[in-house]
Amino acid sequence: MSPDDGTRRDEAVATLRRVAFLLERAQASSYRSEAFRAAATAVEQVPPARVATMVASGSLTDLTGVGARTAEVVALAWRGHDVPYLVELEKQLADQPSADDAATALRAALRGDLHAHTEASDGSTPIQEMVLAALELGHEYLAITDHSPRLTVANGLSAPRLRAQMAQIAALNAAVGPFVVLTGIECDILDDGSLDQDPELLDELDVVVASVHSKLRMDRAAMTRRMIAAVSNPRTDVLGHCTGRRLLGRQRPQSEFDARAVFEACAEHGVAVEINCRPDRLDPPHALLDVALAAGCDFSIDTDSHAPGQLDWQLTGAARAAAHGIGAERVINTWPVADLLARTHENTPNRR
Repeated sequence: MSPDDGTRRDEAVATLRRVAFLLERAQASSYRSEAFRAAATAVEQVPPARVATMVASGSLTDLTGVGARTAEVVALAWRGHDVPYLVELEKQLADQPSADDAATALRAALRGDLHAHTEASDGSTPIQEMVLAALELGHEYLAITDHSPRLTVANGLSAPRLRAQMAQIAALNAAVGPFVVLTGIECDILDDGSLDQDPELLDELDVVVASVHSKLRMDRAAMTRRMIAAVSNPRTDVLGHCTGRRLLGRQRPQSEFDARAVFEACAEHGVAVEINCRPDRLDPPHALLDVALAAGCDFSIDTDSHAPGQLDWQLTGAARAAAHGIGAERVINTWPVADLLARTHENTPNRR
């Protein structure tokens, strides 16, 4: 084996992952990004000398998970050549409008993301891939918040599955420190405002994001009571995508509720209002951000990512926050992880 073969293989794998990342960031078809991630995994598991032989013989497609396009990317990267597909994706990213100084500064102040999904529910990759992307973005921590059991369409986690994930995260933290992977959940807010998971198990998590996913057209008064009950629960840390609206694809109007009453309850109980960065959500709407700010709420700028590249959406949320004069001191994921955990554990002393 040439001494350079290991480096070349690693560079080829990094190129495949970068292509997948940019496709995910652009909300391209998940089929495309998953193909590049599958190829990266396949190539990474092959000894460098064998990869060298396969590149030379043009037989990379013999590997399960490597197709003609991904084989071409590997061969070009291996030989130190530009990869046109990657060059075009990088150009598309560079051509996007730049954010103003306030938004850029707020994004730079963010230390982590408190809302992210993995393949355990409806995300596309293992935890390790999400953590790797978060590290590359300069984060200090990432909360894994897969769905709760009631959301069966998203393969929500039963209590035993969530406990297994918590054990996996504990093992992962031993390997990735000082980066911290936070245990968490995106917990459904049930019709009566209760949370869709065992209370004792919620007590053991680092972060609980509570969100409405069902009966979004509920009567305004009933929805208000439902949401106030959820944010009054001491186990709730973040109110996720509060209106439930969808802006792209199969669009959905926002839920109706007394925003002032709900946000005042958030402020009273120390629940951060999520500024959801997903292009299809951008929730809360601008008018409700003003209401939350006036009510004295803190915020969490989260991507609600379902793939690694989507973790790079935080600038969008930072721009929305900055447009309303929301500074870093009002955004809880600008805080060091110890301060964040002190807050989330404040009302739930059984958390550990």
